[in-house]
Amino acid sequence: MNIHIRSDEERRRCAQAEADLLNRRAETPEERDGAECYAMKSAEAIAQLREARTGRLPENRFDEMKIAIETITGGANTVLLDDIGMPSVMVALPLMRMGDLYEDGGEAIHPAWIVDGAVKQVIYVSKYMNFVARNRAYSLPMRDPHVFFPFEEGVMFSLNKGRGWHLMTNPEWMAVAAWSKRNGTRPHGNTDRGGYHAAPHEKGVPSCMNGYEVQRTLSGSGPVTWNHNHDASGIADLVGNMFEWVGGLRLLNGEFQIIPQNTAAVYSADMLKADSHWWRAITVSGDYAAHGEHDTLKVDGLVPGDAEERDHLLGAPLVRTKIERRSYTGDDIQGNQGYLECNFCDLKAEEGLEVPQIARTLGFFPDETCLPEDGIFVARNYGERIAVRGGKAGSRERAGLNALHFYNPRFYDGSATIGFRSAYID
Repeated sequence: MNIHIRSDEERRRCAQAEADLLNRRAETPEERDGAECYAMKSAEAIAQLREARTGRLPENRFDEMKIAIETITGGANTVLLDDIGMPSVMVALPLMRMGDLYEDGGEAIHPAWIVDGAVKQVIYVSKYMNFVARNRAYSLPMRDPHVFFPFEEGVMFSLNKGRGWHLMTNPEWMAVAAWSKRNGTRPHGNTDRGGYHAAPHEKGVPSCMNGYEVQRTLSGSGPVTWNHNHDASGIADLVGNMFEWVGGLRLLNGEFQIIPQNTAAVYSADMLKADSHWWRAITVSGDYAAHGEHDTLKVDGLVPGDAEERDHLLGAPLVRTKIERRSYTGDDIQGNQGYLECNFCDLKAEEGLEVPQIARTLGFFPDETCLPEDGIFVARNYGERIAVRGGKAGSRERAGLNALHFYNPRFYDGSATIGFRSAYID
């Protein structure tokens, strides 16, 4: 790759790159060159974004970076450029059928690869949780992920990158989760103040914000066990570090609603709005329905709610087709008052209700693969609640691939524990 190290500082940085970007020592001269190129080109891209020096560089400016990352990962990762020519490191997910992800799953294509009725051959997911520059989302290593933003800004940061870019959707998240479970590589992560709660020696590089140390770690700085495939080529930090907004799944007044298939991956700015006509409820037979139909899947409480104006746990949830016990009975239905919680694998349906397969595939009801280590389920069954997944630093055993919170409204921007990642479909 014709990389020339010119100073001791550059040597130090590239040695650090081998550890922080590869999550292991480079084993061949090609990998060493790749790690050096990757580190230097990532730093160059970040400097350009900071200085707004985009739009005047040759189109092949990041060709060496692309070759480096593909060399390091054996082609499993690549570099995609957005509409201003700036790079993001992406993980390619080839088309998968249900049988690839679930035992006895059959030949049906997983919904993540069906986009507005069309079958896609590959999805590209950000390798790293995204940071934001020039109102665009970027996937580069060793960055402090973006925080303090509402759901719709995460949508726009992704859309601003150009055609095909989008906020990672819930079907895409669940496809990755199912792959990890099927292959025995449930990822660890920053679940306990910079490290993994069940193996304290697993640590990432601490990040900071406004001069104060926080619990987050820099993107991709943990060991390979923090990647979805336990390999340097994997998607980093899905479990722990920060929750992530995902597109196409919400709870509206207690009713599960989705945007069918993976159509949220090709949305306009309006598709994910609160009043979008694209949202559909799910019936007990697995069909799509309009909001409020009697046989749609909903979250009810096991105990009556109250009108207390404070954040507090009321008890466990129950999936059924009607709501008799809202967890908050006051007027401010977009506030954060009472909520329901259980381990995700312990989420139950009322007696006699057969939950359809689509609810299990899209990860808002447990299937036979679910274990206690897959995280918790939290819901407020009043107002609109946008799904976040994965867990945060400090979640400990509450974090996991299935961890699902219907906790905050779309406009909530006060959290240093919610981030996002963009994805791309051609």
